[in-house]
Amino acid sequence: MNNLTKRIIFGFIYLAFVVFSTILGPIYFYSLFFIFLLFCLYEFLRIIELKSIYPYILAVTSYALAIVSNNNLIIVESDLSQKIITSIFVLAVYFTLITALVSSRKIAIQYLGRIFLSLIYIIIPFSLLVKIPYLNFDQTFDTSIILGIFILIWSNDVFAFLIGKNFGKHKLIERVSPNKTIEGFLGGFLFTFIAGFIVSKYYLSIQPIQWFTIAILVSIFGVLGDLIESMFKRQAHVKDSSNFIPGHGGFLDRLDSIIFAIPFIYIYLYLTT
Repeated sequence: MNNLTKRIIFGFIYLAFVVFSTILGPIYFYSLFFIFLLFCLYEFLRIIELKSIYPYILAVTSYALAIVSNNNLIIVESDLSQKIITSIFVLAVYFTLITALVSSRKIAIQYLGRIFLSLIYIIIPFSLLVKIPYLNFDQTFDTSIILGIFILIWSNDVFAFLIGKNFGKHKLIERVSPNKTIEGFLGGFLFTFIAGFIVSKYYLSIQPIQWFTIAILVSIFGVLGDLIESMFKRQAHVKDSSNFIPGHGGFLDRLDSIIFAIPFIYIYLYLTT
C-alpha cells in the first residue's frame, strides 16, 4: 500500500470520527477531542524536548474548565466543581513557576517558555474548540457550526494540496516548508470560499457573511498553522510529529491547521453572535 492510499484511507477514518462524534453529541465530541489534545500535546512536547507533567495538568484543567463553562454536563455544572477546577489550574501554574525558580536562570527561562508555548499553541485552542458549538443564541450544542468549520478546513487542505502538487511553481515560504506554493495557497483559498458558500446554504445557525469570513480565516490561519508546525519540526530536525497515523504522520500533523485557526474563529464568532 503506497503512501497516498494510506493517506486517503486514514483521512476518511479521521473524517468519520470527527463527523460521528459531533453528530452523536457533546459527550462523544468532548471525548474525541480530549484524546486528540493529549496526543497533540505529547507530540509537541517531544518536538520541543520538554519532559514535564505540568503541561498535561494544565491541559486537563483547561479543557475541563471549558466544558464546565458550557454548563452542559450535570455532573460538573455546580459552582463547587468550577471553583475546584479553577483552583487546580491556578495551582498548576504556580507549581510550574516554583519548579522553574529552583533551576538556573537559563533553564528557568527555557522551561517556562516551553510550557507557556504549549499552553498557547496546543492547550488553549482545544479548550476554545469545545466552546464553539455553544456560541449561538440559545446556548445549546450546535453540531452545524463544528461540521461547517471542519468542512472548510478539509476543503482548504485538500485543494491546496491538489493544486499545489499539480500546478505549484512559486514557493510560499521555502525555508520553512519547501512543498507549500503560492498557487496551492490561492487554490485552497478559492475552493474554501466556494465551500463556505455551499455550507451557508445548509447550515443556517449563523449568517452567510459569517461563513464567508470563517472561510477567509481558515484559508489564512490554517496555512499559517501548517507553516508554524513545519517550522517547529525543521528546528527539531524531524519530518513528522510522530508515526501514529499512517500516511499523515502524527495527530499534530493532521490537526495543525485547525489548532492555529480555532482561536481566531472563536474570537470572531464570540464577537458577532
